[in-house]
Amino acid sequence: MGLPAQQLDPASDLALIDDPVKAAIALHPIRRRLLESLGEPDSASGLARQLKLSRQKVNYHLRELESAGLVEATGETRQRRGCQERIVRAVSTGYLIDPSALGLANAPDAASFRDRFSSNYLIALAAQAIRDLAVLRKRAGGVGKQLPTFSMHADVRLASPTALNEFTQDLSSAIAECIAKHHNEAASEGREFRFFLGSYPTITKSQAEADAEAKSHQSSKDTP
Repeated sequence: MGLPAQQLDPASDLALIDDPVKAAIALHPIRRRLLESLGEPDSASGLARQLKLSRQKVNYHLRELESAGLVEATGETRQRRGCQERIVRAVSTGYLIDPSALGLANAPDAASFRDRFSSNYLIALAAQAIRDLAVLRKRAGGVGKQLPTFSMHADVRLASPTALNEFTQDLSSAIAECIAKHHNEAASEGREFRFFLGSYPTITKSQAEADAEAKSHQSSKDTP
């Protein structure tokens, strides 16, 4: 007969990991498998059966995840072979690592890329957004406030490279007009927001198809 679970806050949809130590803990192969398996709360022995690992090994890695704040005890226990087993859960349903947490000497900086149409520039912008959001979410949570954000997503089918060029020009003009209309430099009590926009082709092939295509391309290059 187990003990009832304590009242816990719902697991967050996404946890941003911005600490290098926590990132290293989360990226360990066994701990990644444990986090993936904790879609539903479970005990060490239950996880050991799922992953075909020893309970001792699972317990060790669960303690590491708990110390990093990535896993927590629910307060519920389960009776097994005369012992009370703790039930644990992941604190989030998904995790995203801030690139700066990887300890890179040169984290991607959008300002360092001259080609504003390159994938490098887009990746650097997205990485900066992740870093900024990690800081802002932590600060907003610390004072019990909700972070005001906006996002939108759309898939657009364009007939040709010319159509893509026309679309980006129209979109750029519309955004510039919208910014000119609403930006108020004189609003000293206002709050500044950062907007960025990017696009990339949608993924339409499986990894196996992409690998086969790359292999065929390499073979054609190697053929005299």
